[in-house]
Amino acid sequence: MKHLKKTWFDYFLVLFFVMILIVTLYPFLNVLAISFNDATDTLRNVNFIIPRQFTLYNYNYVFKEGGILMPLLLSIAKTVVGTVVGVISTAMLAYVLSRRDFVFQKLFTIMFVITMYVGGGLIPEYLLIMRTLHLGNNFLVYILPGLLWVYNMILVRSYIDGLPMALQEAAKLDGANDFQIWYIVIMPLCAPVIATIALFYAVGQWNSFMDTYLYAKNLPTLQYKLYEIMSQATMQLDPHSTGTMSKTVTPMAIRMAVTVVATVPIIIVYPFVQKYFVGGMTVGSVKS
Repeated sequence: MKHLKKTWFDYFLVLFFVMILIVTLYPFLNVLAISFNDATDTLRNVNFIIPRQFTLYNYNYVFKEGGILMPLLLSIAKTVVGTVVGVISTAMLAYVLSRRDFVFQKLFTIMFVITMYVGGGLIPEYLLIMRTLHLGNNFLVYILPGLLWVYNMILVRSYIDGLPMALQEAAKLDGANDFQIWYIVIMPLCAPVIATIALFYAVGQWNSFMDTYLYAKNLPTLQYKLYEIMSQATMQLDPHSTGTMSKTVTPMAIRMAVTVVATVPIIIVYPFVQKYFVGGMTVGSVKS
């Protein structure tokens, strides 16, 4: 009897999680289907997860008419450079603030944490970047303002605090300096948390939109260019349109194609860092 009850309970759990899976996946499948479906057919506003009239015209419009090749390359360069520089800066600072022999360790930690709760606002930031640093329409405007995220620094520091101090002491006895200890001893052991913050930086850089909108419209990134494409499709203001374009492309179809284009790169990268990401997110949950 107990075995029978357990079996029915297992069936209930399986059915429940299958329903959760369907509810979770349906929006993504619907977006994907609309992006590959004929735009005029989509106007009937019928929900589906498989394209009824398969076409690549929506993506053809986004890639050819939208001219996203250069913004795509710029976004890739921005994401790669911003992630690498951000990870290195964060890891270095976290190592310094984890050193127990650093006299101002607590003071600097408090100062960094305060910035998470108190900010100067958009206007001082704009004046600093545009008038003081003169970074307007400069590639560095994508790198320098996001060079360090305090939350990521705290994650790395917490991970380093959990490592045995004997490792650093042994390296010092062998004649290693602070940089060698950080690069040779600490960094390899911090691979899980480094992968975690690298994913955070990469997603933040890839999805950022306001930096282009405010500071670098002459250097449009993919997200900003896709925003312009969606706006043009919504208003149906294509000066090169011959009439056929407006009949075969709709704002909804373009919006879904743009969503897929902006999302797929992150979906492709995530599985490769998933195991490190899970390990990094458990920082501090288990103490030896």
